[in-house]
Amino acid sequence: MTIKQDIQKLNNRIDTCRHKLDAAKSRGDQSMISKFTDDLEALTKKSASLKGKQTYDLNKERKELQDMPFYREITKEEQADLGKLKKSVKGLVIVHPMTKMGKQLRVDVMTGFAPKKF
Repeated sequence: MTIKQDIQKLNNRIDTCRHKLDAAKSRGDQSMISKFTDDLEALTKKSASLKGKQTYDLNKERKELQDMPFYREITKEEQADLGKLKKSVKGLVIVHPMTKMGKQLRVDVMTGFAPKKF
């Protein structure tokens, strides 16, 4: 599974634990309250760990793209046939401004990163 799916599953489990904790509090069941509180803390800690790893991986990929020697804006004509462009330029990575990577790199338009001029 991907990190994104793992985070989503953990968030779902956290949400379930919160609902069960609220129900246990309304009943006044101390043993269940302590159980769900412990579960909630453990799941929150694991979720934070996975989010940290996701951020680390994103920053690592961002650094790799910034270290590429050449980058430029992709024109509308090139955007119309990206398959042809990718086949003609080996190692080309295209970043869209609305993706996480695009936001991380703060690009305003579709930008191509490559090891050589294209």
